Amino acid sequence: MVGQSLLPLLADAGWNVQAFSRQTQISGQVAGTGDPVVFRTLPVTGAGSDEAGHDDVRIPDWVCLAPIWALPEYFPMLTAYQARRVVALGSTSIFTKQRSSDATEQNIAGKLSNGERDFIAWSEANRIEWVILRPTLIYGLGRDRNICEIAKFISRFGFFPLLGAAQGLRQPVHVEDVASACVAALQSPRSVNHAYNISGAERLTYREMVKRIFEATGKPERYIRLPVYVFRAAIACLRMFPGFRNWSVGMAERMNSDMIFDHEQARRDFGFSPRTFHPAKDDLPASLTGHSR
Repeated sequence: MVGQSLLPLLADAGWNVQAFSRQTQISGQVAGTGDPVVFRTLPVTGAGSDEAGHDDVRIPDWVCLAPIWALPEYFPMLTAYQARRVVALGSTSIFTKQRSSDATEQNIAGKLSNGERDFIAWSEANRIEWVILRPTLIYGLGRDRNICEIAKFISRFGFFPLLGAAQGLRQPVHVEDVASACVAALQSPRSVNHAYNISGAERLTYREMVKRIFEATGKPERYIRLPVYVFRAAIACLRMFPGFRNWSVGMAERMNSDMIFDHEQARRDFGFSPRTFHPAKDDLPASLTGHSR
């Protein structure tokens, strides 16, 4: 999702862009740019340097959008391409899911923590400049698993369930702002060997966030407040529907927990300036808007 916004920004900024993906793609221009992008297929996991770098191409600057815990699989490839600076995408879930009641979410927090530790250790051992960006709740382009799933629920059922008052604070960050942060961090001398939390410009309650999603869908606001034991049963049923299998009790419990992070250091070091939360039609799933993407 971030890559869709990142590639045009890099190409327009004059970078010689080589995009690595697990899927085979045809090299060519990215929409909105005049410069070509070379697409490359990632080597098979574990192939390491034996499968990378045969063309003697040197790529010193990298933005890695894969889950940060997957990066160690590609350390040999990065070494083969003589990486000198790597910007990696983490998540503030490293903090917010640490004490979740859901074991799967706790596992994600642990993998994020281990991934950061391994990435930093490898970078410093190889004298490679590292940057970690930890976005909060990412939304945009109709492809996220956060705002889009709420919009799908509203569209399908005509209401949204809340646990209690749903007054926990949120700072949704648009995917295009995350992509801009990646480019800025890649170029800034002040970002070297730092980890940054990057969040949206606005702090709003969970309920207010859902209200704005209602507004974006054009549906009238309708809420049902549920006690936690009913929510548990409801989520168990909801997960039987395609498109809602990622929902968890932990998500509901966090409706009343603050999940906000200051991004002042990112603003100071590389000019991070995100937008407020006002999702547009293009930020909703294509299935709800009738637009193809």
